[in-house]
Amino acid sequence: MSDRNRPGPAKGGERNIKLLVAYDGSSYCGWQRQKDRKSVQGEIEAALEKIHGHPAPLTGAGRTDSGVHAAGQTANFYSSIKSMDPGRFRPALNGLLPASIRVLDSREVPPDFHARFDARSRSYRYFFVSSREVSPREKQCALVLKRRPDIALLNAYARLFRGEFDCRVFAVPRDLSKSRSRHIYGAYFFMEGQKLVFEIRANAFLWKMVRSIAGTILFYEERKIPPEEFRRVIVSGKRELAGPTLPPDGLFLWQVEY
Repeated sequence: MSDRNRPGPAKGGERNIKLLVAYDGSSYCGWQRQKDRKSVQGEIEAALEKIHGHPAPLTGAGRTDSGVHAAGQTANFYSSIKSMDPGRFRPALNGLLPASIRVLDSREVPPDFHARFDARSRSYRYFFVSSREVSPREKQCALVLKRRPDIALLNAYARLFRGEFDCRVFAVPRDLSKSRSRHIYGAYFFMEGQKLVFEIRANAFLWKMVRSIAGTILFYEERKIPPEEFRRVIVSGKRELAGPTLPPDGLFLWQVEY
C-alpha cells in the first residue's frame, strides 16, 4: 500500500504531529532511513521510540542526499501520547537528538496531513564562497569556488528554469523516478554577504537534480556560452550535455510550502 492510500491512525485518539527540522547532513547518509547506516530519519525515529515506548514511523517532505543539509525539512508522525502538549515534542526530541539535528517546531495538524504528498513546493539553496582560503567551519556550509562567476550571466541561465520541464538532462542514471517531468517555479542567484546563493523552487526534484542544475549552470557560465545556446542544452534531453554534478557541501533543503 502506498503512503497516499495509507489509512488514517489505526488507534483512536492518536494525534498527527508535524515537525520542522534543521540538520547538518555532513555525517549522515541522507534523510531516508537506511539499514546499517546513520540517517536523519533514523535518528529522529529512535528518539520518538524512546519517548513513546514503541516505534513511531516518521514521514519527511523530501529525501535529501547524503551530505545535504536542511534549514526547513518538514515531517509528521502519529503519536499515541494524549497528555503531552504538541509543542513539548520539540524540547523532548532535542534532548535526545545529536546536536547536528534540531527540531525547530512541533504542532498538531489534521489527521490526514501528509508531509510529502501535501507539499506544494520545495525550495533549495546552494551557498558558494569565492575564496582560496576558507575556514573549516565555513567550508562545511558552503561550496568553495576558486573564481568569481558572472552573476548576470548566471541569472540569464537561471531565468530559463521556469515552467514544466522534462528534466532528464539533470537526472542521474540511477534515478528510478517513473516520470522525469517537474514544474519549476523559479530559480535565481544573489549575494548574501560574501556568499553567492543559488535558490530554486519546484513541485519536486529528481535525485541529485539541484546539484546537477547548479553544476551545469556554472560549467557553461565559465565558458561564456550565450543563454540561447544554454536553452538548447536544457531541452535537449541529452544527459551527456549536462555539466558536473556538484558535491553536497553548501546545499540546503530550505523550505517546504503547503
